[in-house]
Amino acid sequence: MLILASRSPQRRAILQQLGVRFEVVVPEVEETEEGDPRGLVIENALRKARAVEGARVLGVDTTVFVDGVIHGKPRDSQQARRFLERLNGRKHDVWSGIAIVEDGEERTSAAVTHVTFRELQPAEIEWYIGTGEWRDRAGAYAIQGRGSALVERVEGDFWNVVGLPVPELIRLVPDLLD
Repeated sequence: MLILASRSPQRRAILQQLGVRFEVVVPEVEETEEGDPRGLVIENALRKARAVEGARVLGVDTTVFVDGVIHGKPRDSQQARRFLERLNGRKHDVWSGIAIVEDGEERTSAAVTHVTFRELQPAEIEWYIGTGEWRDRAGAYAIQGRGSALVERVEGDFWNVVGLPVPELIRLVPDLLD
């Protein structure tokens, strides 16, 4: 059985859609917020997976990267507004790192998806801030929810933007769907 080291309801939903049997154990770890995006998400995924006991543990981390700056989960609505204003009308990268810790062995991978926001009016940003959906979301939006109204184009793995890069997960754990 897979242990998901994450509090993310989106990751749970994706695993359920795939028919994967899993348990959730929320890790208590301090995430790093510095470094290149690929290295950062892999390091945080490893920290999560290492923090939980189990025969097969999955850790995942997702962040948004634009203008050389990491945009994790916003602290408050003001920071969420700044994130959305920075993403407005532009392309950005969504990075996810995944780590599997199994029988003392660690395997990692990362995925990047390019997302372009459409040109948003200030009232549209305020509308989205008002939904509260930005809370606990890397980059301050949820593409699978109302945040889909902000997006013009997705290049790459949609599920990566939601929070779990399914193709990378299957590459790391090919027997997951058995």
